[in-house]
Amino acid sequence: MTRTEYPWLLPSAMADPELPGDRGARSRRTVRDWIVDITAFLCAAGIGLATIATIEADPTTPEGVVFVDSLVGAAACCALWARRRWPVGLAVALTALSIVEPVAAGALLVALFSVAVHRPFRPVAFVGAGALAVAPIQPYVRPDPTTSFIASTVIGVLLILLVLSWGMVVRSRRQLVVTLRERARRAETEAGLRAEQAQRLAREDIAREMHDVLAHRLTLLSVHAGALEFRPDAPPAEVARAAGVIRDSAHEALQDLREIIGVLRSPRDSEGDRPQPTLATLDALVAESRLAGMKVALDNDLAEPDAAPAATGRTVYRIAQEGLTNARKHAPGTEVTVRLCGGPGRGITVEVRNPAPTEPFEQVPGSGQGLIGLTERATLAGGRLDHGPEPDGGFGVRAWLPWPS
Repeated sequence: MTRTEYPWLLPSAMADPELPGDRGARSRRTVRDWIVDITAFLCAAGIGLATIATIEADPTTPEGVVFVDSLVGAAACCALWARRRWPVGLAVALTALSIVEPVAAGALLVALFSVAVHRPFRPVAFVGAGALAVAPIQPYVRPDPTTSFIASTVIGVLLILLVLSWGMVVRSRRQLVVTLRERARRAETEAGLRAEQAQRLAREDIAREMHDVLAHRLTLLSVHAGALEFRPDAPPAEVARAAGVIRDSAHEALQDLREIIGVLRSPRDSEGDRPQPTLATLDALVAESRLAGMKVALDNDLAEPDAAPAATGRTVYRIAQEGLTNARKHAPGTEVTVRLCGGPGRGITVEVRNPAPTEPFEQVPGSGQGLIGLTERATLAGGRLDHGPEPDGGFGVRAWLPWPS
């Protein structure tokens, strides 16, 4: 939350955005606070001096009383410097003092204003009721020879109500500013959290896409490179075929990686460079796996495959691709069955199954995140995906994806 450009123009409780602007939030006075405090002191002192002049003009008032009133008035005005720390206590004390000392009336009005600004309604109502209760007592105890009792009482009540109302208006405006500040801070925090979540989701999407795209190609490289390593005496034709698969897989992997990097650098410029996989490219995936030496049986019983949604077809392709990749890594030499069925209104069911391997083989390391990513992908598409060992020792992946009619 950024600070205001001119904090010295705000009250101390509002100049610092980290402070709540209410009870318990004590801070150093700003320039504005000093100006307000000095002005309040001078106003109270001016009212006190005017009251002293009125008392001194009465010939029946002893000089000792005038001297005591002057000292009490000066002490009441000086006590206003503590009004920010103890506004309620000071207002109560000045209310009691004003019963017998009219020179404290100015200080009392300033103290009542401070209570209304810095405290909630309940203590304000309590202190205000006390001040209104003693308003008619002071003219009765120390009457003003130039003003009637009723006029003095009415003026005192009106002044008390005026300063209390003014103070509550100031407090409500400050509370509104504090509320807006809290909303802005909360909105800024929520925006930051949303940005972090969007970045995290984007990273997860990129990681999932990179895994789906590259795992298939790199597995081909690993399997055939391992075959060349452990069978150096293989026939030249088989070596040439494996080398061709390695070359083609490496080329396709580089193309896929270049595409993903292009998306990260400039999404708009990279759109359409290479077609996204769909149901139409599933046959090419199976053919590629067969060319790499896998035994794949494809059972495609889809009704109107060309009418399938592009996003659904891409998800089906990724599921089949991940299933073939896992079978190549964990069950080489076995026959993998890829089965698709369904149609508009029924959804698409895709199954990839392989039996248990019958011969020892070199384990190909894997991250273990492919099936997790497929499960998330299927869930986001509105479907579901199950995977796990088969009763015969093999492994199966089965997914269902919606296909609106």
